[in-house]
Amino acid sequence: MPSLWLCADYDPRLPHSQAFLFLEFPLSHLFSEFTLTSPRGPLTLANRAVVAPMCQYSAVDGQATDWHLMHWGNMLNSGAAMFIIEATAVTARARITPYCLGLWDDATAAALSDKLGRARKMAPKMPVCIQLAHAGRKASSAAPWQGGQLVDAAHGGWQPEAPSALPHLPEETPPDEISAQGLEDIKQAFAKAAQRAEAMGIEAIELHGAHGYLLHQFLSPLANARTDGYGGNFDGRTRFPMEVFQAVRAVYKGALGMRLSATDWVEGGWTPEETADFALRLKLAGADFVHISSAGVSPQQKIAIGPEYQVPFAKLVKQKTGLPTIAVGLITDPQQAEDIVARGDADLIAMARAFLYKPRWMWEAAAALKGTVEASPQYWRCLPREAQTVFGAVRIGQR
Repeated sequence: MPSLWLCADYDPRLPHSQAFLFLEFPLSHLFSEFTLTSPRGPLTLANRAVVAPMCQYSAVDGQATDWHLMHWGNMLNSGAAMFIIEATAVTARARITPYCLGLWDDATAAALSDKLGRARKMAPKMPVCIQLAHAGRKASSAAPWQGGQLVDAAHGGWQPEAPSALPHLPEETPPDEISAQGLEDIKQAFAKAAQRAEAMGIEAIELHGAHGYLLHQFLSPLANARTDGYGGNFDGRTRFPMEVFQAVRAVYKGALGMRLSATDWVEGGWTPEETADFALRLKLAGADFVHISSAGVSPQQKIAIGPEYQVPFAKLVKQKTGLPTIAVGLITDPQQAEDIVARGDADLIAMARAFLYKPRWMWEAAAALKGTVEASPQYWRCLPREAQTVFGAVRIGQR
């Protein structure tokens, strides 16, 4: 049974007096704190839920817009422990679409800093992570609602670049194979974007090594046919993603991790065991977390989709590396998320579409699991009777 206690100093005759009614429940696993370590120091998360990065395809020349201001303010009021900004291109050529967010120069940095700063002022304090990315051969694509197919130069696109001149789809024009100098330029672009993120006070960075984008393309033998030191065996295929990680770690002192596709879901592709081995190398290089997803590098993928279908991959990586691990994929129910954390399969739960559909998913989870979340005071009066403890203290007698 929960314990109940009342904070006094309440006089119903006075217009600004108030009382706080507290109910204490056994601590939920999902609503327990978790701390990420980093060279800057500990980053304590209020609970175990993370807003996963979600591309909005709403930037103009890589610059954040009022759509981002609205979207970020909404997500920062979600009650989650951390918000990860969508895949953010480190060069203009690195964008998935012409409408993708960027962080490659002063203009893109100023726009992102302005919109993020304004959004953060309208929400409780929540750590922010940014996903730095390069689309590789999946660049120059149309927005999803425009079909998502490769866009040529005549229609506003550009020539993609990749580990090898292998197109994502057989009918597409092959990308340019990145030269040795090109690899160095991309590596430095990641580092410079990280420095810009550091300058604007972003608490964490996630490098995008999943979903068939550039770093994943290097990891997977399905996309990497190089014959130099950046292809071939496991050591060769992991070399460039590791160099990118090391370049960012050298200049960024906040929490740093990588999102990985644990499997290509294709025979002969990247495997869960390789994911765990690479994650261990990342840990030794200074990684503070890994975010485990899957797929995206090949149209031949055959995914066994079902509730929690990617959680076993996160569990494998966590067991083999000891790294703080984020699980994702068809986790939609509060009790489901609670059980994953309680079992120790993952340390954190990330959700994307669930937060798009229900931006207050964490409020409902708190009501169901007897947890609490932070909320802007403008929302304090909104709770229905059955969820009065969600914000920790229920105001009564307010006039």
